[in-house]
Amino acid sequence: MSTAIVWFRNILRLHDNPVLSWASDCDGIDTIIPIYILDDKWVNQSNHSPTVNRKKFLYESILGLNRNLEEKLQSGILIFSGNAVEIFKSIFEMLDTEITWLLCDFCSEPEGLKSMDEIQLLLSDSSIQTKVFPAVSTILDIEKVIRSEDFINPKSLKDIDKIFANNLETDPDGYLVGESLAPPKQIKPNINVMQSLANNDILSKYYIPFTDLQQEAMKIDSNLETGTHYFLGGENEALVRLKRKVSDSHNFVNDFSKPHSVSTNEQGNPLEPSTTGLSPYISNGCLSVRLLWNECRKANFNSSHTKPPESLLGQLMFREMFYLLSRSVENWDDDNANTNCKPIEWGEYDEPKVTAWELGMTGFPYIDAMMRQLESTGWMHHLGRHAVSCFLTRGQLWQNWKIGRDIFDRKLIDSDWALNNGNWLWLAGVAPFSMPYYRVYNPCPDSKSSLNAETVDADFIRYWVPELISFPSKYIFEPHRASLEIQRSSNCIIGQDYPNPIVNRKESRKENLIRFKESNANLSKGN
Repeated sequence: MSTAIVWFRNILRLHDNPVLSWASDCDGIDTIIPIYILDDKWVNQSNHSPTVNRKKFLYESILGLNRNLEEKLQSGILIFSGNAVEIFKSIFEMLDTEITWLLCDFCSEPEGLKSMDEIQLLLSDSSIQTKVFPAVSTILDIEKVIRSEDFINPKSLKDIDKIFANNLETDPDGYLVGESLAPPKQIKPNINVMQSLANNDILSKYYIPFTDLQQEAMKIDSNLETGTHYFLGGENEALVRLKRKVSDSHNFVNDFSKPHSVSTNEQGNPLEPSTTGLSPYISNGCLSVRLLWNECRKANFNSSHTKPPESLLGQLMFREMFYLLSRSVENWDDDNANTNCKPIEWGEYDEPKVTAWELGMTGFPYIDAMMRQLESTGWMHHLGRHAVSCFLTRGQLWQNWKIGRDIFDRKLIDSDWALNNGNWLWLAGVAPFSMPYYRVYNPCPDSKSSLNAETVDADFIRYWVPELISFPSKYIFEPHRASLEIQRSSNCIIGQDYPNPIVNRKESRKENLIRFKESNANLSKGN
């Protein structure tokens, strides 16, 4: 009997799952063993561990996958936690004559690449074959593209458009990415072997029973403040949101312009994004990016619609760009020896300022509302991310972009190694694809601001910064400018009930522009 291990790495879904579909269709495979492995950081608490929102979303996604496997395919999934190489070494030693295949999706993060290399080395003298499926979490086959002779690191939409043209077929409506796969109709799980693995003494230190993960998710959920845990994890939730925001909303898709979407979420609902809100489901593998692309194309068919880069398809193309760069640029996640990062001389780590920024206590209500939303829900509109990133780095606080990158990585439910680093490089003004460093977002937006904040009712600010709930909209973005009489009548004394600004935004902007220019000049001299 031929048994294949199907290792779900970043593909927590049944739809458009080429790994599972191949295993179910392959004549040479009799049974399969679905496995998911949590990294230690998700279980062992440390300063670098993901926050409860990230954990909750991932746990719900794993539990949702298990339910779908049980209900639709009469299977389930074994969940382990720990070092993937050590876990597979134990499994292979236990089942050395029964396992013939190890199948998994390609993961481009450095740790994921390292683990796969070590596992393949471990199996080099065995009869077990490995098959890694590319372009599961992306449109393009990232490794194939970066290894092509004509590949040049993309720096713009024009560059990534050329790469798409070289690697994808087209029709009059644009690029063809292939149809997304339907869920397999049946699989043959090896229940007996799965039970023996779950009960094995050696593997017991890694094994996580389904009920334990379920209880942990429920514990997190019960400890979260009511009304803040907005996004539910899992494939089913992803498909419901896709239908509501994209498939059944063609006008929304066709009119979508990301730079013009409202950063303060939907009017009357400070928790619902004005964008699709699908990024957490894509980054966690609950939703196929290929399926999303095709649904957008259906909406665009025979209709007037926005074009890249502002359109939804344009945003997906930029996502591919960051994935390519994350594999082709050495030290993508660092500010040293990184060809896509100017090593600007940032200031010394300022703990009080960084803490105020992280906790949403800077005295700038727009910044604070965004950071409190991140803390409570694990999500933030892209323009909000622009503003808080700029504020921390070249705008007001002059702190190294990696500080914010690490905080985002722990808190964002749509955290993605390639994209998180790429966006922070971009917004810190240090990358070849960055906006000019002197274009600094005003942290106190008005109705004409490119941050597209709703300023008439300012409900978003009132929701996330309730200290200011009674403040007149005229002063709510700069409450320290209100007279003491207005502060008293609003039941909020600035400097007492809500902090004064931690910096003078105009002076800090001026000083930082000088610093950036001087640091740039020093780099030029060094060359």
